Amino acid sequence: MPSSEESRPDERERVANGTRERILAAAVAEFGAKGYSGARTAGIAARAGVNQQLISYYFGGKQGLLDELRRRWQEVQAEIVPPGASFAESLGAHLDATLDRPDWARLVVWQALGDCPFVDAEEGRRQAERQREAMAASVDKTRRRQEDGEIRAGLDPAFALLAAYAIIFAPITMPHLVRDILGGDPLSLETRQVLRTQLVQLLTEDQERPTL
Repeated sequence: MPSSEESRPDERERVANGTRERILAAAVAEFGAKGYSGARTAGIAARAGVNQQLISYYFGGKQGLLDELRRRWQEVQAEIVPPGASFAESLGAHLDATLDRPDWARLVVWQALGDCPFVDAEEGRRQAERQREAMAASVDKTRRRQEDGEIRAGLDPAFALLAAYAIIFAPITMPHLVRDILGGDPLSLETRQVLRTQLVQLLTEDQERPTL
């Protein structure tokens, strides 16, 4: 049985890890609500219930928090869609990942609006290029799915992908509009089911033409 002296480092590490995770969770909420520019380390510390100096101690400041959150989001993205998933299953997986993590999704939107800068301008350019390459690869994959019969014939694959992103992010980017149109909580399971079902029908199922 380990002595109290031997267990203290493990306990300190456990406490430190818990503190880091609370700070990161608070940062996601603060960045999501106010954007990177509007967020303050004091607000993040208050949400996390920690001393503001711990943000600098663990992450080097607000930019360090953003960098760590970016890294974690990339890990999440890599695991959103299981191998071998159909196009319809992929839509559902992306919808779930977005609406299960609304603060993260808002952070993604702020970044798309240019509010989450890179300290290193060159790294920012590399990230933008990686994003363009990733989207080009997604369009190519969507085109192949269409050729395999998974996506409605006649649709532009690039438009199909854009429409999917727009609808999936609508509860985050336009919550009031979604509520007014669909009549429910934008983040509710009922709204999610409507979006999933209608998006799949819109992009993947051929509509029967009425007989004249």
